[in-house]
Amino acid sequence: MKMQLAEIATAVDAQNELGDWATVTVTSVHFDSRQLTAGALFVPLPGEHDGHEFIAGARAHGAVASLWAASRAAEAPADFPVLLVDDPLAAMQALAKHWLSKINPQVVAITGSNGKTTTKDMTASVLDTEFNVVKTFANYNNEVGVPFTVLSMDANTEVLVVEMGMDRFGQLDALSQLVQPDVAVITMIGEAHIEFFGTRDKIADAKLEITHGLKDDGRFVFNGDEPLLTSRAADVPNEHVTFGQHSSNQFYPTQIDQDNEFHQTTFTVNAWPDETFKIPLLGDYNVNNALAALAVGELFHIRTANLVKGLAEVNLTSNRTEWLTGLAGEAILSDIYNANPTAMKDVLTMFGETPTAGRHVAVLGDMLELGEDADQLHASVADALDPTKIQTLYLIGPHMRALADAIADRYPADQVHYYDNSQKDQLTADLIADLNESDEVMLKASHGEHLETVLNALENGLEQA
Repeated sequence: MKMQLAEIATAVDAQNELGDWATVTVTSVHFDSRQLTAGALFVPLPGEHDGHEFIAGARAHGAVASLWAASRAAEAPADFPVLLVDDPLAAMQALAKHWLSKINPQVVAITGSNGKTTTKDMTASVLDTEFNVVKTFANYNNEVGVPFTVLSMDANTEVLVVEMGMDRFGQLDALSQLVQPDVAVITMIGEAHIEFFGTRDKIADAKLEITHGLKDDGRFVFNGDEPLLTSRAADVPNEHVTFGQHSSNQFYPTQIDQDNEFHQTTFTVNAWPDETFKIPLLGDYNVNNALAALAVGELFHIRTANLVKGLAEVNLTSNRTEWLTGLAGEAILSDIYNANPTAMKDVLTMFGETPTAGRHVAVLGDMLELGEDADQLHASVADALDPTKIQTLYLIGPHMRALADAIADRYPADQVHYYDNSQKDQLTADLIADLNESDEVMLKASHGEHLETVLNALENGLEQA
């Protein structure tokens, strides 16, 4: 982006005069004083550490101006341009809306209990074969991340692919109204954040909020295998496009072949019977993610050869079913960013089918935000565990005790290792001592369990963890 401070002041309804600073040029926006670059507008956000306390660091890293809460006007630096606003976050969102209206790209908004980040990556890759595309960085998908993504667009951006997450009612409504998508995508409905919603039905209601800002001529793309979505789609007056495994959908696979050795999947689709698509991922659930991307690509009239190219060459966000190699030579499947029961069972099923000369070893941590049924939902993961396919388990977290109990009658006691959260270092040491070069190890948990420390030790050694 590139805007003078006077234009920004108007967009955010700043309460102060800028004087000679009105012509200061801003080339980016950031809320992290450590990551911003020269020419940035700093957005100090409230939190455990209030962003206003880091203005010196922001200036040192090249910030040329800052939003500033009017309630803290007395603390504002006198020798640096600030824009006084009621709420810096709301001002950032207003600025994003202004920038979006200036650039006027087509917008694809994606949500879902599982698969939204992978689908975002695939969709952006497909569209990028023919358009200038900007996509959500990592999983910056909330009320801070979405405007940040919007403000990261260059002036020549043609399509914005934005991921949207939620943990409460009203959140997707606000995000959808902010970006006003041309296409809204829902990948699936699972149990993520069920602690806050109570039931999958209510999760589905909240997910449908992504359509609230959909343009009048926008399209609604959703998983037609999910009754909770098909039953609610009638309330969305826009054109519907469905994908899924069943032939009742507009886009469905006619054949799926998993290449477990090279960790990739090839498949054919009813809409392109003479083409074979390939993705660098395993699992039917990832085929669903690819189908969503293909459906969007078709809406944008992407040429068939580029649909194939976009999926095959997708640049995936790290730690989502990402294959790595450990220090001992073992293959590592890292899926540690987030977890819920459906996603964990899907990944375990896929992992158990991959060929290995050694064992399949699964390291599973607690799935958070599952509410009062958390123990029962953790125990349900037993449905995806077969000791002939996944031989050894390392479990950590209070709710994983329920899974350990659920599989006690089918797994040898010496192949199920349980740890409480204070014993992560011990788990890591035991795991490294146990693994052989021929083994494959999978890591899956909610991000709050921080299994990245275990992954780091597997890749770099205990002394580096």
